[in-house]
Amino acid sequence: MTAPSTSTSPLETAAFAKLQKRLRHNMGQAIADFNMIEDQDKIMVCLSGGKDSYALLDLLLNLKSRAPIHFDIIAVNLDQKQPGFPEQVLPTYLTELGVEFKIVEEDTYSVVTDKIEAGKTTCALCSRLRRAILYRTAAELGATKIALGHHRDDILETLMLNMFYGGTMKSMPPKLVSDNGQHVVIRPLAYCKEKDIIEFAHAKAFPIIPCNLCGSQENLQRQNIKAMLTDWDQRFPGRIESMFRSLRNVVPSHLLDNEQFDFKHISRESGIIDGGDLGFDKPELPHRFVDEQTNDLGERLSIVEIK
Repeated sequence: MTAPSTSTSPLETAAFAKLQKRLRHNMGQAIADFNMIEDQDKIMVCLSGGKDSYALLDLLLNLKSRAPIHFDIIAVNLDQKQPGFPEQVLPTYLTELGVEFKIVEEDTYSVVTDKIEAGKTTCALCSRLRRAILYRTAAELGATKIALGHHRDDILETLMLNMFYGGTMKSMPPKLVSDNGQHVVIRPLAYCKEKDIIEFAHAKAFPIIPCNLCGSQENLQRQNIKAMLTDWDQRFPGRIESMFRSLRNVVPSHLLDNEQFDFKHISRESGIIDGGDLGFDKPELPHRFVDEQTNDLGERLSIVEIK
């Protein structure tokens, strides 16, 4: 006689319950902080078939079921006619899920391969074409918001890319007006860690569609930044959390941008601004960084006073 199986589904473990609760909390906090979703909104969720957009849709559907306001969700996928694209995966998944969806078929693959030399990165042109089609689709559907699946790590990577290669301090905003000025774009996963999303997608067994069907390689500079941040996260726990927190605690008066702060008209009569000049003071920082959600101790900080 065969003994009954005692294996537990990944979705039934205490660890998964904690993970799911953390993702739902982080997304809900971002939505509240930036007023991303309002009563009677129609949210167009851009679904690529990757882990991030699957997680976004799953979490938003859960939020919809318990939110004190009413909003509608429609999932939209753009089939760009890349060779080998499994076109039945998303319609099957979304039909079984019972969510309203639309598959938009546009052969942008041929356009991109015709314009870009073989072996070159096609992501920039492909992205521009994709945005234009999604904006048009949002207007056709009467969507009031377009939801994208970018997460905390995407935001940090973009910040570092702009600093290292663009000479600007900017990243991905959690909420913005689209390039054509007609739509509001939101990023509800802005506070969510990529490693949490990876674990969540694995446990939920989403039918992931590869993102490299076009044969193009991801931007090498972004790959390098991602590798650097991953290395820091492993070697210096807490550093990434501290970096992300800095994006929410910007002090323009202590930077160098005249457009963001009126340095030219500062005088003694202005008084002490944002704590004054602390440049020569030893920073008052915690000895160890503590992650507020996990209570994990982070990087040990050693402050060296420069004379």
